[in-house]
Amino acid sequence: MSLSSKYESQQVEDKWYQHWMDKGYFKAKVNPQKEPFTIVIPPPNVTGVLHMGHMLNNTIQDVLIRKARMEGKEALWVPGTDHASIATEAKVVRMLREKGIKKSDLSRDEFMKHSWEWKEKYGGIILEQLKKLGASCDWDRTAFTMDDAYYKAVIRVFVDLYKKGYIYRGWRMVNWDVEAQTTVSNEEVIYADKEEVSKLYKVQYSIKDSDEKVIIATQRPETIMGDTGIAVNPKDDRFKHLIGKKALVPFINREIPIIGDDYVDIEFGTGCLKVTPAHDPNDYEIGQRHNLDVIDTINLDGTLNEKCEVPAYVGMDRFAVRKQIIKDLDEAGYLMGFEEFTTKIGRSERTDTVIEPKLSLQWFINMKDISKTAHEVVMNDEVELLPSKFKNTYNHWMENVRDWCISRQLWWGQRIPAYFYGEGDDDFVVAESLEEAVELARQKSGTNDLTAADLHQDEDVLDTWASSWLFPMAVFDGFNDGCFDKETGKIIKGKNADLDYFYPTSVLVTAPEILFFWVARMIIAGYEYMDEKPFKHVYLTGIVRDKQRRKMSKSLGNSPDPLDLIRDYGADAVRTGMLFSSPAGNDLLYDEKLVEQGRNFANKIWNAFRLVKGWEVKGNSTPGENTVAIQWFDSRFNETLAEIEDHFNKFRISDALMSTYKLIWNDFCSWYLEMIKPAYGEPIDPATYEVTLNFFEKIMKILHPFMPFITEEIWSELRDRGIDQDIIVSAWPIIGGTDERLTQNAEKAFELISQIRNVRSSKGISPKDSLDLFIRANEQEAYQRFAGVIRKVANIDELKFTEAKVENALSFVIKSDEFYLPLPEGSIDVAAEKEEITKELEYTKGFLNSVMKKLSNEKFVNGAPEQVVVNEKKKLADAEAKIKVLEEKLASLG
Repeated sequence: MSLSSKYESQQVEDKWYQHWMDKGYFKAKVNPQKEPFTIVIPPPNVTGVLHMGHMLNNTIQDVLIRKARMEGKEALWVPGTDHASIATEAKVVRMLREKGIKKSDLSRDEFMKHSWEWKEKYGGIILEQLKKLGASCDWDRTAFTMDDAYYKAVIRVFVDLYKKGYIYRGWRMVNWDVEAQTTVSNEEVIYADKEEVSKLYKVQYSIKDSDEKVIIATQRPETIMGDTGIAVNPKDDRFKHLIGKKALVPFINREIPIIGDDYVDIEFGTGCLKVTPAHDPNDYEIGQRHNLDVIDTINLDGTLNEKCEVPAYVGMDRFAVRKQIIKDLDEAGYLMGFEEFTTKIGRSERTDTVIEPKLSLQWFINMKDISKTAHEVVMNDEVELLPSKFKNTYNHWMENVRDWCISRQLWWGQRIPAYFYGEGDDDFVVAESLEEAVELARQKSGTNDLTAADLHQDEDVLDTWASSWLFPMAVFDGFNDGCFDKETGKIIKGKNADLDYFYPTSVLVTAPEILFFWVARMIIAGYEYMDEKPFKHVYLTGIVRDKQRRKMSKSLGNSPDPLDLIRDYGADAVRTGMLFSSPAGNDLLYDEKLVEQGRNFANKIWNAFRLVKGWEVKGNSTPGENTVAIQWFDSRFNETLAEIEDHFNKFRISDALMSTYKLIWNDFCSWYLEMIKPAYGEPIDPATYEVTLNFFEKIMKILHPFMPFITEEIWSELRDRGIDQDIIVSAWPIIGGTDERLTQNAEKAFELISQIRNVRSSKGISPKDSLDLFIRANEQEAYQRFAGVIRKVANIDELKFTEAKVENALSFVIKSDEFYLPLPEGSIDVAAEKEEITKELEYTKGFLNSVMKKLSNEKFVNGAPEQVVVNEKKKLADAEAKIKVLEEKLASLG
């Protein structure tokens, strides 16, 4: 058999991914004989392309799903994409603009046609890219949140929640994106990590029928013309005498009341607060308490309108007005100065434009009651957040949950199923279809001659998250006519085999920043419609950052193209590189060296494979050193497998990889293969070879979830395989017996071999030159049991145990054991030896002092786990024994 001298990742990856697809290994179906294991993908935006965050998130999901598949579970990973209302509409609008077409020149149907064309051309890019990563999704089940069945589910839920009283329409303060010209949720308002410098302008207001003046401080002087009150704290002795009087708005001299409200911070600014209910959420609350007027002076596009009463400002952008009004206030004598301060300014996540707080008539979900169960189940770990530190964040959000504005002023998305038939604010009905709406409108209005032509549907669409919160149920068509009961507003169990079998899903892997966007809302929806959690575990990944701790992004130019990395290093290398330093919930400091480490690991495995397959197999008897090596690695494998299982059970995926990495690199490649490797040109015995192939298979199995491509390639070449005997569907290893004493013996033997190698290196002794070894040790078991291994691997000619010191020998100490390597008389530099021993003695004494200091600390001894204290006491005893031996050794040199 001819094996490539180098692992060719691109050739291997394309070959095996297509093979897995052809064999249908990713597909899952209802199988009562198997335990289901389900993951639904956090659907990436249909506008998206693969970035480093996707790489991390989807690698973790694939690791979990591949392991479950090998464990004999019916493993299903459901892929899909989100229609991403704002982002997609922006892309389409930009595309049309490049063609010279304005959205305003198109009908809604024409625009939607262009949107679907864009989606069909570009919408599947990211899913195709995930295949390059090795994602083993059931692609036949790919969902899209605007598919017909999914669309119908979203509309059905809207109607149901409206009937239940959770959805209402009303005037509320919202976050307005003036560029996209739509509302955005609180969670879509991003406050950058970096604070921005802002100015607090001090503006003078006159008091009616008085020479007295008050000075207010404002960041937004462009909203002055929308002021309808001035608030002071009723406990503030400076201003409480003004409560009940009138102030005059600069330029326009509108009279506004001076009110007392505890919200005003006496220490901030001047202590007087301008109240602009139409343009600030806190001002709106104050205005509601005091029945103040609401004057909206800013248009949807961020320009000022006629209500500002200053003709020169009408039609100007809000920030242009800010610059101009400061000049005008100064010239008119109203501006009393300003001060700079740092603050965080809310910007739209999608367009990066500064959010405009705006009073608007929108659709909302009343979140207080509907979210109670979703709050409780996370707090009692019925739904477990990993790491648990996010429970505090979740708890804070749920305790302070606000009503969810679900309407968006867009065309791309699920259109709100509200139909208007009159001019009054309440002249509408909510229905799944126009036909139903006509009938409901007739009943509500008492007008039987209403027709479809008399009704017009709400122009707005639903927030993207108001569709994706149904994902774990909607991907299994949970809201179809056959299993959704409109009377109870529940999904009936027993009517949908896929949903009954695969729901609730097993684990959700997602990012902390959408804990409330998506995770909390999916939990709410799950209990509302299934009376059951949508998943048991939520694995929250960290953010991928560069070495300077900056979040990776295209705009900063600090994010590599994942596909370039896969091409240059291989998918397996990228997968392991992403996981090498990504514990759950902690940010990953990406360094390309980690991916290089992954590639080096793949090459190490490939070289080990070539080594084993290159041996000639011949003979009958198994050498003693091979027998102990086999016994040791079998025990070591089982120890590590138990460790790996524990890591997986606790969702410590990075730790599971590191345990696997160390087992393969250190234990298998560096020690086991060295112990059993035949001398150059010599054959290996059949029994050892057979066991070694078995070991190779087992380590490939536990590595497969992390590095699927190279493991499948090696698996296929290790032995002749039958049909459907690929590693992807092979059985996950079962933990076997361990021999702790044997493992401890091996550690002592390996440390001895390493020391001998160090001595050879420091003294310039060739590894090819055999040496004799004398061992002076109280406990000889380890060195006796591994004597054959020590002789072979360290190139020792004669190994003897002694009770006396050996003259004319290089010597070293491991704990309390002494070792001697005899050399010709006169070849040892006594002075250099004494200097080396003295250094080691000083170091060991320092180490002993540090341990003694720790053990003399009562707080440590009483507070540390018992095993930790035991370990420290053992370190103390070992150090004391070693010091004694070193002192004796130093004395013997004169």
